[in-house]
Amino acid sequence: MLGGGLDELYREVILDHSKNPRNYRELPAPDVCVKGHNPLCGDQIILELKISGGTVEAAGFHGSGCAISQASASMLTDSIKGKSLEEAERLIQQVKGMVMGTGPTVSDGNGDLEALEGVKKFPVRVKCATLCWNTLQQAILTYRAGGHVAEQVEK
Repeated sequence: MLGGGLDELYREVILDHSKNPRNYRELPAPDVCVKGHNPLCGDQIILELKISGGTVEAAGFHGSGCAISQASASMLTDSIKGKSLEEAERLIQQVKGMVMGTGPTVSDGNGDLEALEGVKKFPVRVKCATLCWNTLQQAILTYRAGGHVAEQVEK
């Protein structure tokens, strides 16, 4: 269980990523572009990746939604740049486990991903935090299948 001081720090990190999202942009000529949408709450993102030699060279997103969904997408794009697709897939599973309360805390080196751990206290917000991670998984599957564009709908 997170302490009061950590809760406040993590809320600040989420608010910062929400108000000042990193990589909130469309990429010129992305290798893969996937739309993620949660019809229950209306969160939606479009995730775009540039991939070279099996490594994510650039990531961008745009869309709309609550602070948690947008902050999570911002953290995701920061954390996957320079990672292989296999590393990104492992990170997807780790972050989803942390957010759902079934896995350990995930560290990204700068302390931001840890902020998502607090979401496990609010089960109705888990889908907000995991939307972009599920969209990334679909993007990787789409890319590996030779596709460019796909739509991922959360249920």
